[in-house]
Amino acid sequence: MKINAEKIWAGLVRIREEAPLIHNITNYVVMNPTANALLALGASPVMAHALEEVAEMVQIAGALVINIGTLSEPWVKAMHKAAVRARELKIPLVLDPVGAGATPYRTRTLHRLLAAAKPDIIRGNASEIRALVVEGATTKGVDSSAASEEVVGAAQTLSRDHRCTVCVSGAVDYIVSGERVLRVLNGDPLMTRVTGMGCSASAFCGAFAAAGSPPWLAAAQAMAIMGIAGEKAAEKAAGPGSLQVYFLDALHNLTREQVDAALRIER
Repeated sequence: MKINAEKIWAGLVRIREEAPLIHNITNYVVMNPTANALLALGASPVMAHALEEVAEMVQIAGALVINIGTLSEPWVKAMHKAAVRARELKIPLVLDPVGAGATPYRTRTLHRLLAAAKPDIIRGNASEIRALVVEGATTKGVDSSAASEEVVGAAQTLSRDHRCTVCVSGAVDYIVSGERVLRVLNGDPLMTRVTGMGCSASAFCGAFAAAGSPPWLAAAQAMAIMGIAGEKAAEKAAGPGSLQVYFLDALHNLTREQVDAALRIER
């Protein structure tokens, strides 16, 4: 699992050249910031959740990203239908288990989704990943009550059980593929004060996978580029409001030299 700035940058170049269509079934809160972040990255976003069209939308997409942030039963049915179709077509599937452990309904929904169609990448915070493995584990709403390094073991179990890559976001991001673990140290604490940063990270995982990266590399590319852009934005931002604007600008203008100088990633 060798990783360096060249591999991180190569994925971003492919996204900018190909502009893959990323189908997001995501929550009301983050539709706009996620779409803008994907556009700034170089991808093409679509937010489609109607049961009547999700299967057809998956067919023309480069990746499917399912985010359960604002659940409702019609959306759950659409998520199942889209996920099954993505698996049939071998289209990369990313699952963001927002708020796993917060309520029994939310956790049951996630286990049903996992049973219906195995994702290529699961990306969540530490509490969400733990709740998918440890029965009865809880979380603080949609925020994490644990540090990312505390749940690496749970992430490895989840990765083995579902044969997927697990990305645990936090002050340090962990990319877990079976027994193999990467640590991405890029990012800035101010990013945690902006709604939708984690949801955008999940969408980025889908974009890099759509551009041809294997799941473990797509997750590493997504978290590294996300973190570097966040660092660049934080250098100029006066607070979370201006961070959002500078983050999009940093993504859009990111250069190979900036990635070479800033990347902090290790086994």
